[in-house]
Amino acid sequence: MSNTTTPDARQSALALLALGLGAFAISTSEFASMGLMPLFAKDLDLSIPVATNGITAYAVGVTLGAPVLTIAAARLNKKRLLIALIALAFLANLVTAMAGDLVSLVVGRFFSGLPQGVYFGAASVVATRIVGPERAGRAVSLVFSGISVATIIGAPVGTWIGQQLDWRAAYTAIGLLALVAGLVLAFAVPQREDLAGGPIRQELASLRRLNVWIMVLFGSFAVSSLFAIYTFIGPLVTDVAGMSTGMTPLAQMLIGFGIALGALWGGGMADRYRFRALILSLAGAMAAMLVMYFVAAMPVGLMAMFFVASFLLNAAVPSITVQMMRMAPESPTMMGALNMAAFNIANAVGAIGGALTVEAGWGLRSPILAGLGLTGVALAIFALAWPRLRRG
Repeated sequence: MSNTTTPDARQSALALLALGLGAFAISTSEFASMGLMPLFAKDLDLSIPVATNGITAYAVGVTLGAPVLTIAAARLNKKRLLIALIALAFLANLVTAMAGDLVSLVVGRFFSGLPQGVYFGAASVVATRIVGPERAGRAVSLVFSGISVATIIGAPVGTWIGQQLDWRAAYTAIGLLALVAGLVLAFAVPQREDLAGGPIRQELASLRRLNVWIMVLFGSFAVSSLFAIYTFIGPLVTDVAGMSTGMTPLAQMLIGFGIALGALWGGGMADRYRFRALILSLAGAMAAMLVMYFVAAMPVGLMAMFFVASFLLNAAVPSITVQMMRMAPESPTMMGALNMAAFNIANAVGAIGGALTVEAGWGLRSPILAGLGLTGVALAIFALAWPRLRRG
């Protein structure tokens, strides 16, 4: 039987895999930090709420880097841009590994976050150019599958390395992973005319559209509950459910599987519907978090709800990305970057919300309630903006 896969199809598949590998490296740095937080908190003599500043610093880096670096690099070829961003991720994770106090840790995490939003924005553009607009949702979901694999494999392995060796070794390994991803990108992503940079004015044009900012605001709250829960995954597993620290990587894997399957389902729904699946998945996630709060002390119940809630929450992410790109088709890189900025504002908001409820004395399961309320805020924003979004 002859092989019916054309050279162009094979090259496209390889390029998509390379884009996903870069996303995997960057996302491992983000998600492994939640499991490593108790380790660097102990080593640097920080309380858990103070140590969350390392998580927040990463999110701030993404939020600032997404629009600023997108504008600064607007004229740069997308392939060269992706390689430069991965190089920055490599160096910043090594800086994190050498941190000796809270300030140097925050600096390392901030610079680790800078490339993320721009990377996902540029990678989403490259992916859609490779496969065509009719399969944009699936292409974007393949790029975002790097996040999924990071949560299934990267974050648990990073946490395990930190537990077996130390957290500095984990960040060093993540930096080396980014280096490998950069080399693969250089080899696999083709040189194409449609990957050339564009005028800065073209990227800026989208920033004048109110619907874009409504979606950024919506996205900033929509999945913040995922990060409220994930940031405190260690205490939830050990202190609330009474399991051993060795179960934390397993909990991360369950969340990762939920994120992966949610992204695949959400990618298909993004191509078929505008907002219906998006809203239903978030409403379902709120119900799952309410159940999670009441079963959090039960190991099996907590683990099951980690999967269910993460599946429903991450099903919304590809839809948000695709809808933003449709709102400003002339500025796809900026839209992808702003979507990741919103995703990491959600990271910061979730971490802060969870820390505030713990500091208020509501207990270590209270971040679940914080997340529940934050996603509720997102749905309220959507309801208020629906008449305008429906026309847009």
